[in-house]
Amino acid sequence: MATDSMLSINGENLSLYIDKEAINRRINQLADQIESDYHGKKVTFLCVLKGAFVFASDLLRAYKGDCEISFIKLSSYEGTTSTGKVISFADMRESMTGKDVLIIEDIVDTGITMNYLVNELMAEKPVSIRIATCFDKPSRRRCEVKPDYVGFEIEDKFIVGYGLDYDGLYRNFPDVYTK
Repeated sequence: MATDSMLSINGENLSLYIDKEAINRRINQLADQIESDYHGKKVTFLCVLKGAFVFASDLLRAYKGDCEISFIKLSSYEGTTSTGKVISFADMRESMTGKDVLIIEDIVDTGITMNYLVNELMAEKPVSIRIATCFDKPSRRRCEVKPDYVGFEIEDKFIVGYGLDYDGLYRNFPDVYTK
């Protein structure tokens, strides 16, 4: 259990939502499931920066199969609100042609970013595309996106910590907090 069940940051009171022990247990379960599904294949983890870097790092360390990692930086958020437009800031990945691609995302909310990325990747003709997300908010979907691997299905709450931020802050918290 986290040592702080409440945090006060810049006058905002945040409550513990998911502790780091629960996150670690779930990541190990996801790694086992992914390893079973990709048994005997090399998977390319495609980490969506910035938010998914913590999740991708922990998932990659827990995964025991053959894999490589690549990165892309996308955003559709300003503050706590989705703009509805995806902006690609940096595409640091190699071609995904002929690869089994596992997109690693911090949170699937409206689905706009994932829909955009999946459509972009499909043009490269990978063998397969799957999505792993640490947090899933299906109640907010605006695009038809269904992650293949979900750490936690959550309510429609704004969360920070474990890679998720508010205006660039709080990604370093090992636990997840909500307003």
